[in-house]
Amino acid sequence: MSPNTPAPSARVTVNVDGTRYVDTVEARTLLVQYLRDNVGKTGTVVGCDTSNCGACTVLMGTADEIGHSVKSCSVLAVQADGQSVTTVEGLAGPDGSLHAVQRAFHEMHGLQCGFCTPGMIMATVDLLQDNPDPSDEEIRDGLSGNLCRCTGYQNIVRAATCTAR
Repeated sequence: MSPNTPAPSARVTVNVDGTRYVDTVEARTLLVQYLRDNVGKTGTVVGCDTSNCGACTVLMGTADEIGHSVKSCSVLAVQADGQSVTTVEGLAGPDGSLHAVQRAFHEMHGLQCGFCTPGMIMATVDLLQDNPDPSDEEIRDGLSGNLCRCTGYQNIVRAATCTAR
């Protein structure tokens, strides 16, 4: 494709945090870019852009399920067409009350700088869907795709444990 040729585009319909969005996007648009730039969900963080850090983790699935964690920097927006996506902003209740995992991260000090926190929270929600009472080792294994450079993970594990039990 020459520099003057427009990039191919596609129409997508995505349900994000309970709201339906219909947009035309460039076929190469990453889901993380779509969520931040088109939908305004800036809680989904752009970390490494290589799917190594997990800061951009969201839940994606069909309309009748909350979905499972995906790194939104490794998913194209067109792959989310027809799907339901839950971001860290979408976990809060309609009255603004925090989700149990969000509350546990706050109460257990499961964050320091906060950069990895949205992805850690989303990965924890997914982990607890599949295993509501994980051991510390299972929590560490379940969150191994998400990196934190400043907490040492202990309080993140405590937050997940607190939520589970």
